[in-house]
Amino acid sequence: MQNDYDVILIGAGPAGSSAAAVLAEYGHRVVVLEREKFPRYHIGESLIPFTFHPLQRIGMIEKMKGSHFTKKYSVSFVQPDGKRSQPFYFFNRYDRDTVAQTWQVLRSEFDQMMMENAREKGAEVREETTVNRLLMDGERVIGVECTGKDGVTYELRAPITLDCTGKEAMASNRRGWRVGDPYLNKVAVWTYYKGSKREPDIDEGATTVAFVPDKGWFWHIPQHNDMVSVGVVAEGKYLSRGGVRSPKEMFEREVEENQWIRDHLATGECTGEFWITSEYSRHSRYVAAPGLLLVGDAFAFLDPVFSSGVMLALKSGVLAGEEVHKGLLSGDLSPARFAHYSQQVREGVENMRKLVYAFYNPEFSFKDVIMRYPEAGAEITDCLSGDLNRDYSDLWGKIREFVPLPEDLPYGVPLVAA
Repeated sequence: MQNDYDVILIGAGPAGSSAAAVLAEYGHRVVVLEREKFPRYHIGESLIPFTFHPLQRIGMIEKMKGSHFTKKYSVSFVQPDGKRSQPFYFFNRYDRDTVAQTWQVLRSEFDQMMMENAREKGAEVREETTVNRLLMDGERVIGVECTGKDGVTYELRAPITLDCTGKEAMASNRRGWRVGDPYLNKVAVWTYYKGSKREPDIDEGATTVAFVPDKGWFWHIPQHNDMVSVGVVAEGKYLSRGGVRSPKEMFEREVEENQWIRDHLATGECTGEFWITSEYSRHSRYVAAPGLLLVGDAFAFLDPVFSSGVMLALKSGVLAGEEVHKGLLSGDLSPARFAHYSQQVREGVENMRKLVYAFYNPEFSFKDVIMRYPEAGAEITDCLSGDLNRDYSDLWGKIREFVPLPEDLPYGVPLVAA
């Protein structure tokens, strides 16, 4: 068994598999250590239009087109009384052959495809392998200690290790770098239905955001095999009002708060399992340290409302792969060289974060902004679609006439000195 590599990646989710695919394609010796045996369950199933570019970079577009994933052409919003907005069709803004159509995925299958794609590019992937700790030489990470599925513990070494551990955020948590968001501390409860009602024709695969009181909302994501992912997101004190603690009770009570959701689920049958998570918004104070780089959700995760998580994971994975490749060629993998990577990822996170803050403000409506400033509609559309590395300062100025927006958080810089 080889024990020395150019790059060690912890986690084979979208961030790890995309970074591994880029690095392996360049010919680097890459090993991906994944705790689970794929396929495995994961939430986060709706892709937004600008996932196209990172998927294209790693050779996944044709595989996606050949998959049975439900095609997604639009997003619509539904008021509590059941009144549904006109769907927003991506092809009214974007080229039909690229970002105008995306997918609703089953993450167990999508992540398996991503991992196999990295393997095809030449990455070695070890499933059912748990990383116990980072190996240190002073302040520098020089590898990992891990335990394989046979129970044998061993060490691997590389000039750089990429933390792609998702919500576990291994390095950020263990080093005390993890910080929450000052405002985004929602609770999500979700389940799956088979046979529930769908919209006709091209709207069959549309994501629907359906509102409930106190700025809470449902997602309704149609998937293949006649399944639908459906969940509610709101403040914990709202979902647990009246002393309700059971995720099932929370979910079923909120279904009655939106007529469209109630009607659509009435024709289906719940699978019976309910999931709950809270306080998922998080950031890392640092993006890199000597021998270490954070990628995807291990670096930052915002909120599920605009389905940006997978896109940000894929994009950061590709960016990380490219930057590490340059560092390996130049012999410079110092934390400082990842300043541009950090700036790109943080810019995307902060742009989306402003829209998320606006969305949750009770005084805010995208419609109000667009009625006063019709030209703002295109920029809002672009940001919500994932075109995040742009100067949106003019848009933020317009939105601040309606509600306050947060300043950028001072997180995510490389740790260049102990």
